[in-house]
Amino acid sequence: MAWFFLCLLNLLWATAATSTQTRSSCSVPPAQQPLVDGIQVLMESSVTNSALPNPSILIAMNLVGAHNLEAQKLLTYKLMDSDTADLTIGQLALNIIALSSSCRDPGNKVSILQEQMENWAPSRPNAEASSFYGPSLAILALCQKNPEKTLRVAALFAKTLLANSSPFNMDTGAMVTLALTCMYNKIPVGSEEGYRTLFGKVLKDTVENISLRIKDNGIIGDIYSTGLAMQALSVSPKRPNKEWNCQKTMDAILNEIKQGKFHNPMSIAQILPSLEGKTYLDVPHVSCSPDHEVQPTLPSYPSPVPTAASNITVMYTINNQLRGVELLFNVTTEVSVRSGSVLLVVLEEAKRKNSMFKFETTMTSWGLVVSSINNIAENVNHKTYWQFLSGTTPLMEGGRIKEMWAFPPSFEGYIFLFLI
Repeated sequence: MAWFFLCLLNLLWATAATSTQTRSSCSVPPAQQPLVDGIQVLMESSVTNSALPNPSILIAMNLVGAHNLEAQKLLTYKLMDSDTADLTIGQLALNIIALSSSCRDPGNKVSILQEQMENWAPSRPNAEASSFYGPSLAILALCQKNPEKTLRVAALFAKTLLANSSPFNMDTGAMVTLALTCMYNKIPVGSEEGYRTLFGKVLKDTVENISLRIKDNGIIGDIYSTGLAMQALSVSPKRPNKEWNCQKTMDAILNEIKQGKFHNPMSIAQILPSLEGKTYLDVPHVSCSPDHEVQPTLPSYPSPVPTAASNITVMYTINNQLRGVELLFNVTTEVSVRSGSVLLVVLEEAKRKNSMFKFETTMTSWGLVVSSINNIAENVNHKTYWQFLSGTTPLMEGGRIKEMWAFPPSFEGYIFLFLI
């Protein structure tokens, strides 16, 4: 019996090792590694004393190994000191994962997130798939801390996904796969088999949807959704019917990097782990260097002396003239914000001055994006969405609103928002 048990263990180990080799068979060719190093340096250079802390960047740095250790420490300390009171479920989950990747105890953030997820429900029946991105992050964060306590919440979340019939969203699908793969792999011994069946069903449906969006050149969805999709396909215990050529996808992304398509720090944070063969499921296994008591500071480069007028005036227009939409409007307001303020600050100030400028946001892989203005929401079925313009320049990248776009001192003064 002991001999049989040993043979069985060896067989399982060999199978797992073979599976890992198969799914990790793509890598960056040595000649192309400078491209990857280059975008990592670009991403890490966005970490400054004055910049808002971005947990996705810290996760990427910790997964692949930071080049700039001072930037890594600074970002860790800023996240530790940040106020989490007003964070969405997805933002709080990202903070927990980021701090965990730095081997830091997130403290009571985990219990707060657990309570929020126990009370979570979709905003409406058949809510847009993008609205499930934040809760997926929450399931992943909770699974990595206490899978047994997360089991019931994850099961309710999975059942809600099965009941939802809204069009598929690539980033949400990828994060759902990561979250439920974590749960599938960590179902406590003695739990009902129904949990494995449920998670397996959602995983199979999701990876099938992802695989249907693999293009002939290897890109999955679009270039900015490919990073998370690669993570999902590389770890899922359920395989899609369509075979995925990982190296083809890798080569396609490297070609896009060569063309300069990845210059936004957030887009780099999304793709970098996959380029180095890492996923968010590797966060609990990150090895951290010994901590230093001295809090790091990055050099502050001199900036031009501000003029007496430290604020800028922004003319903000919302315009909906689409037929078939009940509420038509074309309204402009003038707001004053500090130079360097991000786009969301302008929206908040406009909402404070005039209730017609109220808006809603949704958590996505690129952070918060604006999904509704004056109670008019984007509609995937009707292919309508809100477009931001600075003058005539779209504030978009890869179809994603750059809500953290900052207003420079030379800003021309006009923001237009159209439903198209």
